Amino acid sequence: MCTSHHTMTAEDLAELAARFAGTLPSQNELTASIFETPLPVPEGQVPPAYEPERYALAGEESGEGTRRRSEQGQDGRRRNLAFPPAPVPLPYAIVDNHTHMDLLDGEVAVTARDALDTGEALGIGAIVQVGCDVPSSLYAVRVAHADARVLAAIALHPNEAPKLEEAGQLDAALNVIEKLAQDERVRAIGETGLDYFRTGEEGVEAQQRSFREHIRIAKTYGKALQIHDRDAHEDVVRILKEEGAPETVIFHCYSGDPDLAEICNVEGWYMSFAGTVTFKNSQGIQESLKLARRDLILAETDAPFLTPHPFRGRPNASYMTNYTVRFMAQYLDADLEELCRDIRANSLDAYGSWGVEGF
Repeated sequence: MCTSHHTMTAEDLAELAARFAGTLPSQNELTASIFETPLPVPEGQVPPAYEPERYALAGEESGEGTRRRSEQGQDGRRRNLAFPPAPVPLPYAIVDNHTHMDLLDGEVAVTARDALDTGEALGIGAIVQVGCDVPSSLYAVRVAHADARVLAAIALHPNEAPKLEEAGQLDAALNVIEKLAQDERVRAIGETGLDYFRTGEEGVEAQQRSFREHIRIAKTYGKALQIHDRDAHEDVVRILKEEGAPETVIFHCYSGDPDLAEICNVEGWYMSFAGTVTFKNSQGIQESLKLARRDLILAETDAPFLTPHPFRGRPNASYMTNYTVRFMAQYLDADLEELCRDIRANSLDAYGSWGVEGF
């Protein structure tokens, strides 16, 4: 295992972004706020940073191939694009283990600082910003250097691997991920894994090859591995065991059944629960939560997706981790503050220190 690290400069990141037809926000853009002084976040109201009247996004494209989540739901009907109201702040601040601040939802374009400030006001003191391709991985590294409340996870999403392979670009993209993995603010390789829901049989070989390479990179540089696993539990576990799992493995947006939870308990793999655990049709995930070792439980949003009940289908953001953790405590019949303390401790064990007070 290689434990040496170096810091990617803004010039390094810009050069890589240009090679992959992307652009990166500046330090000023990432640390800017639309407020002269932070506004309070009143319980029961949409947080000020997410009020649409402060923005002008009308007409911006949404959906596949854009940076903005589709305005239509899976049923083809227009979604409610209003961000949910702010909950009561958590009694002990935690980490949103998996989020995508670079993706837009609703009718707002919230700055990184305002998103982080809103989360912090409601008990989300730090986040892991996750990449799904080269441009979003570059963004993750950039924002992790701009704000100490952010650590980066970088990877090629399993559904990206077949597209890149077909274009003859998979190896080049993996080389960029390996280069970024050496940055000190990168603490996880992910989201990587397998997705048999959106990619057919013709894409399985490329997905599995990409997954194996991500495992190798995580082990080489001593990083955690954040796994995207959809309808592929058996193959994910098989490949982890064939390659030899990294020291730290995290099943992001845990979607398994109790059998997978038992495997995670035995192997010491973290289970990160997103808004899906609150859904009425998620009995298998809820049973897994009940089975999970307390020292292996993490929480996340996967924002802007997977908004927790009762706001399912509406926009999501890191501050909504609050609702998910409240549900988890209620379902487990656990003390909310004790669960929050466990989640923060587990997050620090998984990723190391963010470098801010308490984290």
